[in-house]
Amino acid sequence: MNYVIIVAGGKGLRMGTDVPKQFLLLGGKPVLMRTMERFYGFDAQLQTILVLPRDQQTYWHELCRAHDFNLPYLLADGGATRFESVSNGLALIPDDAQGVVAVHDGVRPMVSAEVVERCFGVARQDKAVIPVTPVVETLRQVMPDGTSQTVNRDAYRLVQTPQTFDLQLLKRAYQQPYRSEFTDDASVVEALGAQITTVEGNKENIKITTPFDLEVCERLLALSSLHGLN
Repeated sequence: MNYVIIVAGGKGLRMGTDVPKQFLLLGGKPVLMRTMERFYGFDAQLQTILVLPRDQQTYWHELCRAHDFNLPYLLADGGATRFESVSNGLALIPDDAQGVVAVHDGVRPMVSAEVVERCFGVARQDKAVIPVTPVVETLRQVMPDGTSQTVNRDAYRLVQTPQTFDLQLLKRAYQQPYRSEFTDDASVVEALGAQITTVEGNKENIKITTPFDLEVCERLLALSSLHGLN
């Protein structure tokens, strides 16, 4: 069986609202529901595990009733760090399970089906896959003394989710003690010595962290609906 762990622990501080950003409305429906629907649309047999802070779960259940949202999923408690949250999600998967598991940000509702399919497909062979997009802006490296210099942007990529792995590999990786340099799932797996494969992401796969991001996703959703893509 294949799995997706959707991590949603945002507070909405940069959104300027008391409502956690994963619960803000996108096209009349909470962002988190949009995200979960993307994966259900890719594969209805995919086992979804939602990781949500315990103090947000009551409100989430209220939203599910209000929006008649009844997609199947398992619920895990969010932790103090992303590392702990993903660990809690993985704990709901049997230790002897085989397959592929993706870890996705709950506030990336515009990931394309093509990217999800690409990640799962390549992970079956390469074991560890992340979607990336090119850097199009000029990059400068700031030195400790405050000076800066241009770096070759062609040597860098912007990393997205779903980060997708052989299930047993990810379980082994998350048995390691937490380290501050674990900024995403790929960095945890890399610490085991595993090689990470990159595949093409989609630029619309925005992580919603600001009101501008939400507005962009509103426009993208409207366009996809207009063209029958959603």
